[in-house]
Amino acid sequence: MSSFNRRSLLVSLLALPACGFAPVYGPGSAPASLIGAVEVEAPTTRNGFTLVRHFEQRLGRTDSPRYRLTWDLTTSEDGIAVTATQETTRFEVLGTLGYALSDMTTGAVLASGTVRNFTGYSATGTTVAARTDQLDANRRLMIILADEVLTRLATLT
Repeated sequence: MSSFNRRSLLVSLLALPACGFAPVYGPGSAPASLIGAVEVEAPTTRNGFTLVRHFEQRLGRTDSPRYRLTWDLTTSEDGIAVTATQETTRFEVLGTLGYALSDMTTGAVLASGTVRNFTGYSATGTTVAARTDQLDANRRLMIILADEVLTRLATLT
């Protein structure tokens, strides 16, 4: 039978800052400095609007930005389940999002990269149901891609 040792837990917790551990959204952290300070490039498509809305929900909107986030989104759709009669019953939505965070005063790029992910949806219901599922899959993909970018930006030092 094991027993819980509060002293060893306390020592472990006190040693965390010494190993470089720091809260991601703590005071003075990179994400805290980005909140309310990032202007996100304007969208032109439905997927772009969903993407930018999620960025702005997480980072906040700003009237006096210090940083600019530009992005380049590509999506594609592939049928991944086909019946014997050549009817596609399931689709995969693939997305690639390139991004760059730059300082607006100097123009220096602080972070850049590319993230990729996918979602899927079923096309076995009615036409309306399939279209609704398609739109939902695209919305979910935009949120996933935006969260991946935000996670990478959270690791800025």
